[in-house]
Amino acid sequence: MSKFYTKITSRLQKFIEAQKIFFVATAPNSGRINLSPKGMDSFKVMSENRVLWLNVTGSGNETAAHLLENKRITIMFCSFEKVPNILRLYGTGKEIKPNDGDWNEVISLFPETPGTRQIFDIIVESAQTSCGMSIPFFEYKGERNDLNDWATKQGKVGIENYWETRNQQSIDGLPTDILK
Repeated sequence: MSKFYTKITSRLQKFIEAQKIFFVATAPNSGRINLSPKGMDSFKVMSENRVLWLNVTGSGNETAAHLLENKRITIMFCSFEKVPNILRLYGTGKEIKPNDGDWNEVISLFPETPGTRQIFDIIVESAQTSCGMSIPFFEYKGERNDLNDWATKQGKVGIENYWETRNQQSIDGLPTDILK
């Protein structure tokens, strides 16, 4: 049975902090829905209604494009161990980039991560839990370092070139404003 909350309770925060993977979903007003798995130490609960997510350079930049258009975002956490549970955070988000005034304040909350692209500041309007009883058990074996290794090899100039050639538009042709 699902239950809605108007805030992230301490119990929900503990659940979030215990998860090794989460999923981010956004959608443009018209076009493809984006749903992406995320990991690493890249998610922070700031308050009962605010979270931050550090995003690293990847194949696309859909979230930035979608939030520019309509600000809607959903984050989902699933328990793959112990007690079954699914948690969704529904809200609105904005992008914070390295040239923005509040960048230094928010980046200091995360470990230094190669290929860091932006931080998404999300206002949580509601949270929903559901049972997750059909979710299979999986065992956590560790973090993958492939993306960090790739970003380190690229270096700052290589990452910026990647943004220029591959991250300026969503798959539906929407601007991401990554270089602004």
